[in-house]
Amino acid sequence: MRLRALLDTDALGLGLLGGEDELDRTVRGVMTTDLRDPSRYLSGGELVLTGLAWRRDAADSEPFVRILVQAGVAALAAGEAELGDVPEDLVAACARHRLPLFAVHESVAFATITEHVVRQVSGERAGDLAAVVDRHRRMMTSGPAGGGPDVVLDLLGSDLDLRAWLLSPTGRLIAGPKNAGPGLPADVCAKLAAEQLAAVRTGRRGPHRVLVGQTTFSLFPIRSSGRSSQTPPIPSSLQAPRTAQSPAGAPGGPGARDVREGVLSDWLLAVEADAGDWADERLDLLQGVTQLIAVERDRRDAARTVRRRLAQEVLELVQTGAAPAEIAARLRVAAPVLLPGLGAAPHWQVVVARVEWEDGGPEAGPVAQSLLEEILVDPLSTGPEPSDRIAVAHTGDEAIALVPLPSMSGEHDGAETGVLADALLAAVREPLSAGLDGDGRLTLGVSAAVHSAEGLRGALEEARHARRVAAARPGRVCAAGHQELASHVLLLPFVPDDVRRAFTARLLDPLRDYDRRHRAELIPTLEAFLDCDGSWTRCASRLHLHVNTLRYRVGRIEQLTSRDLSRLEDKLDFFLALRMS
Repeated sequence: MRLRALLDTDALGLGLLGGEDELDRTVRGVMTTDLRDPSRYLSGGELVLTGLAWRRDAADSEPFVRILVQAGVAALAAGEAELGDVPEDLVAACARHRLPLFAVHESVAFATITEHVVRQVSGERAGDLAAVVDRHRRMMTSGPAGGGPDVVLDLLGSDLDLRAWLLSPTGRLIAGPKNAGPGLPADVCAKLAAEQLAAVRTGRRGPHRVLVGQTTFSLFPIRSSGRSSQTPPIPSSLQAPRTAQSPAGAPGGPGARDVREGVLSDWLLAVEADAGDWADERLDLLQGVTQLIAVERDRRDAARTVRRRLAQEVLELVQTGAAPAEIAARLRVAAPVLLPGLGAAPHWQVVVARVEWEDGGPEAGPVAQSLLEEILVDPLSTGPEPSDRIAVAHTGDEAIALVPLPSMSGEHDGAETGVLADALLAAVREPLSAGLDGDGRLTLGVSAAVHSAEGLRGALEEARHARRVAAARPGRVCAAGHQELASHVLLLPFVPDDVRRAFTARLLDPLRDYDRRHRAELIPTLEAFLDCDGSWTRCASRLHLHVNTLRYRVGRIEQLTSRDLSRLEDKLDFFLALRMS
């Protein structure tokens, strides 16, 4: 379709701000973005829709327009909802580069323009395939006829003979064709999600083709515009201490930061076919389908706003030391929203997540928030709706989830019936490690369940402390639960490295030196002696030694270190030194 046709459609609410001589340009697609550098997602000929969230000051307009022109886009349409009138610096930059510029009236949703362009472009390029897209669009709408993503995937199978599945960034199955035989196994879903995240992180253009066993899949990202999921700033009273970040100009540049901002939250359309063999018409149709599913995703993301605000309100009360009665009242309001039909207010757990980039990277709070909303969904559940039962706020670089639990009683009271740190990681470690590979880490902390409003402040601190324990471990994705906070061993990761080295050297180096010279095995003997709780007979039996030989070795240990292994304090010092070494 031509740009001129867009102006002739009153329902689109477009006003021409510049580029009248270029209105005969052909539009091949549409893309919604608020990235500062969306070039990796552009193939040329698109109408780019933007809410201007990328613009911090007038100097940002020129590089943004230059990137669009270099990518060969057809035109730019800027929404008036955020800033009112389109800034003059953007108008001037588009005029310099001869890029047509439209203003989108605040009453018109980007989804309306997207659907219109997809219908028109598909109709002109794919002939009878346009009917399929139109049927998809109708089935995606709300109301009795609506069916959501599942119906879209069923139509892909019935009209185009394509089996396809919609996956979350962690590899959870969101939707699949109902009449296409067995679904995708969980390990295949995880592998596909990991391959997609790795491909996007390395800048490879999609669709990405992946061979799993004997089956080839083509992977198409489903990107959210991000406009529907924005939440208001969190009061300073709720802010958690921030970790040190690199300067804004850290290596990687704006483009790299933008990729990391979205790569961990994109849905994924996995099609059982090799898209490398497809004609342009079929590729265009699948791109149109991904845009229609993205409209559905934006609508569902918008529904999370209420739950996010509930979490922010409750956490602000907790952080500011509000009266338990006030917090309990707010929880009673939240419970029906998070667990409809539950009746009494449930018990709660707190889960804290933090995403950290080694070179600074994008703002990590929203990334952690989006990830935590997905991670807390039962990996065996399907569909997007389960994530609508999780209330997550973000505070600085940290995301905090308020997880409702059904009422518990008796011996089953406690976190065993709720969220477990190990279980959280089981299904998501592989894909998220791929998405964070190179410069990112995700750490999670889980509190015990609390039975009343009075316990929430302690649960929040417990979850934060557990997350710090997880952060002290190696790996891209780590978690720790409240159960791990009941031992003095949890303190060891927080001992400064220089203190750790000095302490262990003072106690163990004399023994190591002696072992090297005499092959006396004093260190293994010490470990076994402590492990046997100082029992001479059990330790001698374990080491296959005579008790007198064991006594001689222990005596040598005491002589070399000036310590007494009959004293509890000295035993504990040796135990800690061995653990820290």
